[in-house]
Amino acid sequence: MTSLTSKENQQQYYSREQWLRGYQSQPNEYDYWVDDIEGEIPRQLQGTLFRNGPGLLEVQGTPLKHPFDGDGMVCAISFLGDGRVHFRNRFVRSEGYMKEQEAQKMLYRGVFGTQKPGGWFSNVFDLKIKNISNTNVIYWGDKLLSLWEAAQPYQLDPKTLETIKLDDLNGAIGPKGSISAHPWIDPYCQLDNGEPCLVNFSIKPGLSSKITVYEFNPEGKLLRSHSHVIPGFSFIHDFAITPNYCIFLQNSVKFNPLPYILGLKGAGNCVEFQPDQPSKLVIIPRIPPYDQIKIIKTKTGFVFHHSNAFEVGEKIYLDSICYKSLPEIKPDESYLEVNFKQVDPSQLWRFTIDLDKDTIESEKLSDRPCEFPTIHPAKVGRNYRYLYLAASHHPINNSPVQAIYKFDQKTRQEQVYSFAPFGYVGEPIFVPKPNGNEEDDGWLLLMVYYGNIHRSDVVILDAKDLSQSPLAKVHLKHHIPYGLHGSWTSQTFH
Repeated sequence: MTSLTSKENQQQYYSREQWLRGYQSQPNEYDYWVDDIEGEIPRQLQGTLFRNGPGLLEVQGTPLKHPFDGDGMVCAISFLGDGRVHFRNRFVRSEGYMKEQEAQKMLYRGVFGTQKPGGWFSNVFDLKIKNISNTNVIYWGDKLLSLWEAAQPYQLDPKTLETIKLDDLNGAIGPKGSISAHPWIDPYCQLDNGEPCLVNFSIKPGLSSKITVYEFNPEGKLLRSHSHVIPGFSFIHDFAITPNYCIFLQNSVKFNPLPYILGLKGAGNCVEFQPDQPSKLVIIPRIPPYDQIKIIKTKTGFVFHHSNAFEVGEKIYLDSICYKSLPEIKPDESYLEVNFKQVDPSQLWRFTIDLDKDTIESEKLSDRPCEFPTIHPAKVGRNYRYLYLAASHHPINNSPVQAIYKFDQKTRQEQVYSFAPFGYVGEPIFVPKPNGNEEDDGWLLLMVYYGNIHRSDVVILDAKDLSQSPLAKVHLKHHIPYGLHGSWTSQTFH
């Protein structure tokens, strides 16, 4: 485990130049057995890690203003349980991706600020949106689905990663519907005799916003859906669940679409944070008749991701990664110009919601900048102890995420394993040990990019003790650009 030195306290623990190399495109698609493995892969680790993120950071020579506008590239890393590992990556062959490949030029504006070449005249009144399918990927109901929250998911072949079709989830969301990129799997749904179910939502923002909640059984069949209209514009990326509730944080923002319509800004640049207005927690029952909705105001801040939520009596505890303000990129800037010293860090907070009194108390749990939380899947919606996150190497200063951070909710103790100064981490995925008895009996799987050699590893950490060196590093033959989200299935595809 790397420790800080006096030089690192001066923010010398990473190279900005090397960090930026991780945003280079990976236009190639690979399919190979990995023959360079450091350490020993646990024999009980058998299954497939799927991971999604932008694979192209430019379109036919035009650089993107924000990585979130990049075309989705799905990776599949299969562990066979005998020490062998197979790697495969493919771009999602979305309609927009294929059209731009054929035309050899950028045809679509990006949601997060990328404009087509040619100035405002080329962008004015062009409201076509490309489904980039770049945010998450999950295997559920015998389907591999690539997710992007503004459109239908794409169904992929889990063995080859070839794109099959747009998927309306057996008619659940309709031909022009959408679904969030942040599903949760309730491990023991009380409405289904303790069987697991997948819970997700869609949102249609406007002067008022419509939230629709969906619940699917393990075969992918729609079990329940219900819609609710809440006041105000909503920018909601993630949510949380408990056995009885879905919890949404309605960030304090407003949206003026006019600059987007006139071709002056991307749609994302038209979302403006409102620091003088409160955020709102929207609490929607999962139990019929779904009509006891609560909307409770809390102090302002901005949230992309939630760690977990759980109930104790008439209180709900919601753990979230909070920013003081919306981290935004100005229309005339690129994400490559970000100054970490000027960006508010994302930190772990807890909201305590009293359903009897309709009040919310908030408490910061940690000062360390962090993102991409993950927990033991059996603890989703339940009282839990251990939380794992991608985090800054420095305990306070904002910087690229180079470490994996374990937070003990019970003792408030912390463990950190850092890949600094050369490594930059992605979202950790918790994989339980098959015969594990403790909540932290498992492995953490993550992608690590090394800026000094421009190559990526798939790393396995012991979730119980981050003071140990990685159990194994699966050395890929190339780099994978920084990604977003992924998932694990115990099935192997190769």
